[in-house]
Amino acid sequence: MNIPSTPDRRLVVVVRADPVICGHSGEARCLAEVALTRGYDDVRIVTWPLDALEAAGLPLKPLDRVLPYSPGITVERPDPVGDYRVPDGRYLSGLIGRLVELFSDGVPTVAMSLYLSPHAIAVQEAVQVARRIGPARVTTVAEAVGSDITNVVRECVDTGRFGAAAHILSVYLAADHCVAVSEYTRDLIVASAATLDGMHGTTFAQQCRERIAISYPAVDSSSYLSLTDDGIAETLTRRGLSRDGYVLFLSRIASAKGVDDLIDAYAGSRSAEQVQLVLAGRGPQEDEVLARVAAAGLGERVRVLTNVDDAEKPALMAGSAAFVLPTREQPEFVETFGIALVEKALAGGGPIITCATGGVPEAVGDTALLVPQRDPATLRTVLDEVVCDWTREQRVAAERRAREYALQFDRVAVFDRLFARAEAPAVHVA
Repeated sequence: MNIPSTPDRRLVVVVRADPVICGHSGEARCLAEVALTRGYDDVRIVTWPLDALEAAGLPLKPLDRVLPYSPGITVERPDPVGDYRVPDGRYLSGLIGRLVELFSDGVPTVAMSLYLSPHAIAVQEAVQVARRIGPARVTTVAEAVGSDITNVVRECVDTGRFGAAAHILSVYLAADHCVAVSEYTRDLIVASAATLDGMHGTTFAQQCRERIAISYPAVDSSSYLSLTDDGIAETLTRRGLSRDGYVLFLSRIASAKGVDDLIDAYAGSRSAEQVQLVLAGRGPQEDEVLARVAAAGLGERVRVLTNVDDAEKPALMAGSAAFVLPTREQPEFVETFGIALVEKALAGGGPIITCATGGVPEAVGDTALLVPQRDPATLRTVLDEVVCDWTREQRVAAERRAREYALQFDRVAVFDRLFARAEAPAVHVA
């Protein structure tokens, strides 16, 4: 698909995109892909230069194994503006500058930001400039994710940094359309805003109640529903695995994901005698996880895979005897949806075991086995039950129910619901 010299409709998604390991980088890809089928003839993902992502310490996929975007999707990584005397603002200036150029040429544009800080901030700054200097025709959609609140707003409220919290909520509410990735996230935003209101007499909470809609993350179901037995077997053979021969954790390797609870549950379990444990992902606790596995004497039973790409992920999920994500609430992070859980449900295979924290219940409904957070003993009991005691009929029934529930998060359905709202006449809020 060639981008016309004068496009008719443009979509700009501002996000930490591939190669960042994050469900919302995948969501951006999904929305961009669907936009190509919905009349958008200029689809752009505007993100950060690779060196900035690497310097931030974000978990990244192997660069040579990132799946290509469809023809017609342009990924832009604007260079920083300024020199060493502008430490972090150089990259943000580069991002805002490019957005100003895209917004000020008169092409009808929907600009969607995933994460309020700094992406919604960048979009809002660019829109204000574009409306001053050119025939801007931009509708903005700001999507709030959990870490926007747990890692930014709530921290600012807790530490008394009124200005920063007020700034990010103001930017959010300045968007034409405000959405959150789950009911839980919306409630979290309203609660944090109410705390701020109580401290400083502001009125953010009521505005948030009135304006925030729910838009669940978009998932490409076709990547999971198109799996074949031969394709699964090929992937597993390449990894030295066998179907139903391992329990899978596939997420960011970080404390809030509860990977240490899973290792403790697996140690001494009946499951450990029958299946391996595969820990797939990247993250800040990789070294700690390796040390914990060694200390438990599980070196021969636990595999740590830090180079899994998107093409392998569906097959690894489908081939597992069980998928375990014992996510837990921590001050800086709460699982406000659980994209990996939806992906696993679509892929099939063994049942999902997780914790009812944050927005997880919205992602899995009643189709997963829920255990208390920070409870390796209960996790071990449930893991042994599904791996060692479940019948084939139980597994098939659980697989079918989980897939049927997860289909509501297919990217086409999510896109159409969201853009029916975004393409309606916008209500501009002063």
